[in-house]
Amino acid sequence: MKKVLIAEDNPTNRELLRELLEIRGYTVSEACNGQEALLMVEQAPPDILLLDIGMPVLDGFAVVRKLRENPRFASLPVVAVTAYAMQGDREKIMCSGFNGYLSKPVNASLLGEELDRLLAPFKTQTTPPTQSIKEQSGAQAVRATSEGT
Repeated sequence: MKKVLIAEDNPTNRELLRELLEIRGYTVSEACNGQEALLMVEQAPPDILLLDIGMPVLDGFAVVRKLRENPRFASLPVVAVTAYAMQGDREKIMCSGFNGYLSKPVNASLLGEELDRLLAPFKTQTTPPTQSIKEQSGAQAVRATSEGT
């Protein structure tokens, strides 16, 4: 079962997220501020962190910056869950080290899509990682041509 940490200072928002996640079968833990979230990540790393931007003690930007500086947590998927929904906010957030973005109020379908996208199992590659997309496409075209003759 996948573990999700919710870092959100508003108890109503935490409850809503928890319910949406538990319905989908996730194990959920909760933090009320950024500092508490960092301590919880250290003690019991989640599979994904849903992180509010505007929190007391440490805001979401400070939390994600500290996580990205730590090699143990540099690749932890972090989704911003925020009321910042003005033009340019999403881009600023995504450029700050977040892996995903959800605006409040949270849409259950979009939450599910982000979780699925970020927690999808690793898919095996059929081509060597050193082969470029262009080379891969060319190789497939050559195979298709030779198979057709």
